[in-house]
Amino acid sequence: MTDRYAVVGNPIEHSKSPEIHAAFARETGQKITYEKILAPVEAFISTVDAFRGGGGLGVNVTLPFKIQAYQYAAHRTPRAVLAGAANTLRFEHTDGAVQVLADNTDGVGLVRDICINLGHALTDRRVLLLGAGGAAQSVMGAILDEKPASISISNRTASRAHDLAGRFRLIVPGVKVDVVENRQLIAHKYDVVINATAASLNESLPLIPAGAFARESFAYDMMYGRSATPFLLLAANAGAVTSDGLGMLVEQAAEAFFYWRGVRPTTAPVIATMRKQLVAANRAGAI
Repeated sequence: MTDRYAVVGNPIEHSKSPEIHAAFARETGQKITYEKILAPVEAFISTVDAFRGGGGLGVNVTLPFKIQAYQYAAHRTPRAVLAGAANTLRFEHTDGAVQVLADNTDGVGLVRDICINLGHALTDRRVLLLGAGGAAQSVMGAILDEKPASISISNRTASRAHDLAGRFRLIVPGVKVDVVENRQLIAHKYDVVINATAASLNESLPLIPAGAFARESFAYDMMYGRSATPFLLLAANAGAVTSDGLGMLVEQAAEAFFYWRGVRPTTAPVIATMRKQLVAANRAGAI
């Protein structure tokens, strides 16, 4: 029997996860199926229960269910605990019983894309993280592991930024974690700026002045699309090197695949293929 996996979310139609995992399976010779499952907002648990009860071995979890996925699991990896959210569930069927394990692969996906694929170091850099929601929370631990000089958090609601900073402030001794309110950003310069807000989903701009980008800085948007987001356009005009989050999407999927199958797929060909698809879609939309 072919092993079954899925991605669960709402909405879910836009998800590229099935084609990513299909490519991983072809490369590694793993026999799996992978589907999209739309879960009603109020029925995440029953939806996952049904998939698990049908013999499913694991699910990826996207918005808005990552916290529920964390709570659903009986066992959690340290990075899931640190994030307080899970984007990957694994179901281990043993002697008629099922054990649910949770992981969060977002942070490692972000860091691998920035540091390995794109060649931009985080170590000893002044990092600005825009946003203090679930996306920011999921990647803070992995960024701290790289030992930047500092991480500053800026969020429209300052109290949420202070909560996030307080949670992570003592995780890695020697790394300064602070909060910079929007109006104060003009007085600071950052080597790496990461947009973890949802602004790009609405084609809007997070609250950041162009002057916050240091000379030869690097700007990363965790979102991706057919064309550059307003955040990336602002950063490029300020002289920064820029990248969207397509590589993070593929890298976090590869880590989930490894968590399930014990085999680590190669990501570069998948990123290249998806990038070509985005470029082609952008050209077609311009015609």
